Amino acid sequence: MASANLSVTTRDSSGKGSSRSLRKSGRVPAIIYGHGREAQALSINTRDLEKLLEHISAENTVIDLDLDGKTSRTLIREIQRHPFKRQILHVDFQELVAGEKVIVRLPVILMGVPDGVRMDGGILDQTMRELEVEVDPANIPNHVEVDVTKMVIGSSLHVSDIKLPEGVRIVGDDEASVAVVSAPRAAVEAVAAEDAPAGGEPEVIRAKKPDEEEPAK
Repeated sequence: MASANLSVTTRDSSGKGSSRSLRKSGRVPAIIYGHGREAQALSINTRDLEKLLEHISAENTVIDLDLDGKTSRTLIREIQRHPFKRQILHVDFQELVAGEKVIVRLPVILMGVPDGVRMDGGILDQTMRELEVEVDPANIPNHVEVDVTKMVIGSSLHVSDIKLPEGVRIVGDDEASVAVVSAPRAAVEAVAAEDAPAGGEPEVIRAKKPDEEEPAK
């Protein structure tokens, strides 16, 4: 499980004007909420937050918030950014409760080289980059590994083929594709050429019109 620390402070004011002033002063407005607690407005040093986000996977890293000398274990649930700039506008934190499972997205990492690529020149295509799972916050994996070494040309792996640690449950479609191995482009083009009619354009055969006569013999 990946974790990180971040210092935050409480804020009393809210609203667009207050948030705008906060950003101009070098801080980002935020909020923390969770089961059994009221939502609380926070502010974060912009540089500290940006530096943190450069080194973590925000969707599945447990953030220990240092708030007034107390620590709250949280997950980042939403990061609002400016539509044109990279400026962070607002952050939502969810406080974690022991024994209460959460839904997170984990990076999917393909392990090995498929037989279809190594032996037959096939092409490996990763069709799923993240997997949504339900898990206890204390046991969140850093990522999900998928062994693709046995894949041959034409084969595919699905979510149901992924082996997950105990206590981690897949959320969503079990039959969704994770990776496929396709034939090399040269082979596909060769097959297409073999199936094409000889002599260029195919002959067009049309029925004779009623007023057309048979040629004289």
